[in-house]
Amino acid sequence: MRELRIRVLAFVFVVAGILSWAGARLWNSIGTLPSVPLAAPVVLALIAAVLLATALSIRSRLKAQRERRPGAKGVDPLMAARAVVFGQSSALVAALVAGMYGGTGVFLLEVLDIPARRDQAIYAGFSVVAGIAVIASAIFLERVCKLPEDDEHDGTGAAPVS
Repeated sequence: MRELRIRVLAFVFVVAGILSWAGARLWNSIGTLPSVPLAAPVVLALIAAVLLATALSIRSRLKAQRERRPGAKGVDPLMAARAVVFGQSSALVAALVAGMYGGTGVFLLEVLDIPARRDQAIYAGFSVVAGIAVIASAIFLERVCKLPEDDEHDGTGAAPVS
């Protein structure tokens, strides 16, 4: 499994932001702009909390296992792999959604004199912050579940040929 790359997440965020900003300008010229739901930052914050709780749980179980504490529960490798896949997919979606709301929020900064638009800009800003929290939690989860490097391998995943 490949590691999350910050460059890919940043690229997705920036491209989604630019497209969303352009789309918001176009949509506003036609008539009404779709609203930013209040649930967007809440859902993203809940996903970040679940990812962080999973990472902390796995980290404490791995630490107890390394210290050979009596009664320590091990970490099922399949469960850890599923957690990492959930984290990676959540980070990619969060980068897309945060970029989308970020672009909309930048557009809404031009019309802050309208109270409804000001509220939408605030929700968009919170959505971006919550999306960044999802990405940070996913990266932390990935680091917790990362296997230690094996000195017998050359880093390609295959044993050296003798």
